[in-house]
Amino acid sequence: MELTSPNLSPGSVLAPAIDWLNSNAHDFFAAVTRIIEATLHALESVLLFLPSYALIGIVALICLVLLGWRLSVLAAACLGFAALAGLWTATLQTIALILVSVLLSVAIAFPLGLWAARHPRVEAIQRPILDIMQTVPPWVYLIPAVMIFSLGRVPAIIATIIYGIPPMLRLTTLAFKQVPQDLRELGAALGAPPAARLFKIELPAATPTLLVGLNQCILLSLAMVVLAGLVGAGGLGAEVTRGLTRMEMGVGLRAGLAIVAVALLLDRLSRSALRKSPTPL
Repeated sequence: MELTSPNLSPGSVLAPAIDWLNSNAHDFFAAVTRIIEATLHALESVLLFLPSYALIGIVALICLVLLGWRLSVLAAACLGFAALAGLWTATLQTIALILVSVLLSVAIAFPLGLWAARHPRVEAIQRPILDIMQTVPPWVYLIPAVMIFSLGRVPAIIATIIYGIPPMLRLTTLAFKQVPQDLRELGAALGAPPAARLFKIELPAATPTLLVGLNQCILLSLAMVVLAGLVGAGGLGAEVTRGLTRMEMGVGLRAGLAIVAVALLLDRLSRSALRKSPTPL
């Protein structure tokens, strides 16, 4: 008699769990969907309120005042290319997706990283989990997100948040662990409460490393948002998918160059912020 081994594939474990979540937490997921959609819609409405030339001028002026003329020219060139390529709306949709994803990734990763920096045992527990999260291919995160939230921008946001958390969490932990011990002791000796020591001593000293983590989170989120065009996230990812599925090389090339422009702009903005960050005490 032939013995058959039980089916212990990941799908046989995850599928019942996702079915249970869909049946018992539908109201919660519906609320999350409404909140994310409303946030994205509000941000896109703000970004698309002005004509392209007006928004480009405002961004270039802000960069000129805060970060210098080189970055101002770069911002105008990158955004101008998106407008001239006929991808203005798609580009701003992608930027909105990135902003929301990065904001939520940082909101989750920062307190967890600070907690890990304070407690080595927590860091030891987090480390293998983060290793697994950074080893899993990014498109794998889309599968459970789509199964729970269906197609659209919400699963793209959820998957992007999860994908962007590990680098920010690791570098947050590293940033606070690298704060010189004499600065901590100085704050304690002066009788500063924990909150004051955190915001006035530790946070300024950790800012350069935190901005490196923010830079990595932004770039990884951009890569994931583009990939999420496969599940109906819209933006430049949808344009790349359209060019690929319809074999329209021009559409795919224009969208790809617009993605490069957005990545270059966001990278330079975060790096400039790093150079202008306050030096440790």
